[in-house]
Amino acid sequence: MVLRASGSTARSSRRRPPDGSPAASRDQPPAGARESARSWPDANASLIAEDWARSGVPLLTGHSDGPPLLPPGGAATFASLLTDHITAAGGAGLDGARLLAERAALSGRRRQGRLSVGRSCRLMPTRAGWAAVSDARPDDPRLWSALIGRDLDAEALPGRLADRLADWLATHDGGELDERVELLGLAGGSVRPRADRTCPWPGIPRDVTGLLVVDFSALWAGPLCAHLLGTAGARVVKVETPTRPDGARFGEPVFYDLLHAGHASVVLDPTDARGRAALHELVGRADVVVEASRPRALAGFGLDAEAEAARGCTWISITAYGRASHRVGFGDDVAAARGLLGTDVNGLPVFAGDALADPLTGLLAAALALSEQPEGGGAVLEVVMADVVSACLSVSAGPDARVVGHGDGWLVDTGGASYPVAAPHPRLPAGTAAASGADTAAVLRSLGIRVP
Repeated sequence: MVLRASGSTARSSRRRPPDGSPAASRDQPPAGARESARSWPDANASLIAEDWARSGVPLLTGHSDGPPLLPPGGAATFASLLTDHITAAGGAGLDGARLLAERAALSGRRRQGRLSVGRSCRLMPTRAGWAAVSDARPDDPRLWSALIGRDLDAEALPGRLADRLADWLATHDGGELDERVELLGLAGGSVRPRADRTCPWPGIPRDVTGLLVVDFSALWAGPLCAHLLGTAGARVVKVETPTRPDGARFGEPVFYDLLHAGHASVVLDPTDARGRAALHELVGRADVVVEASRPRALAGFGLDAEAEAARGCTWISITAYGRASHRVGFGDDVAAARGLLGTDVNGLPVFAGDALADPLTGLLAAALALSEQPEGGGAVLEVVMADVVSACLSVSAGPDARVVGHGDGWLVDTGGASYPVAAPHPRLPAGTAAASGADTAAVLRSLGIRVP
């Protein structure tokens, strides 16, 4: 069974469901939680404004030499409702709104207009509209050079490739860009806002204490999901291959520790017969699998998501644009492509927050994994980053809502109420993440799996 999960919500003691019924506790599931799917509900505009202010995201939106800006939609409220559900399922009592800005808080990075907070994605005008282009991977400059038909060696000097890419985009439309990025496996695409996606709710909160989570994911969304399952008492095993370690290991070390401390680290080689056999046995023992690969990648290892779901596993499949799509994407370019962008004083787009599609998707994935499935047993839960972003844009803080200066600080003002804008606030890691492969032998032995 594949459940297409585009977004969801739940309630805590500080919020009430739309029907006014009492807020849920772990023993009393949210009103309507037994329904397999519901639309992202109408939300109170003042609550949306308050959540944006508390999140710190406005301070990450806009030009570095200009005022902070209010992003569109209700992503901070969406995130807060998801952590309400995670808390009801036994997870750490976290504030989803504040999680959206914690990577930037740990790195000390700030808003940079049409350059992303993480500095790996740019907003550029096309012949008719705008596009977001990411160059986070080592091969990306070569691939972007191939897209525009320029020789990499001639364009490798700092700034030259970006200039040439800007020239190419100015004479091409977004549709042609989208076709080429999918063909070449690039992360990027035209900005085409969509706010028409409906969202299933997470189901009845379930206890995952002691369940085995096998995490194949990397970077932010999937590891955040696994981290939140760990806070709810699950045993998390991170799995990497010798040639494809998690790229986040080479990023901000404190942020990596935050998401991975307490998780066991296993490295297995699926190209080796014994490593492949151990990998299959490990997955066969998992209660939850978290992965963020295109289906053909894990299928190449001989892993079958549907078969694992049939035996009762909850398989979380995080993709940029869906399991049927060949497109790839990262948090910044996916959020931008779906229209989660700020608008500067000239009416031009700027990045909103730090790669918001990543933490929003990770939160939703965790909430779904921490839910009983409508039909019982296992399921393949497809969590589509682009659809999560679109869902967040279906609500608003109101037409008059904006960020205004107030003394030495800023307020989100709705015209009828105002809320102080908080600075991005980080959590501190619970410890140090395990080195890659440090726990391979111990984990396999503890599960009775032959050590390669």
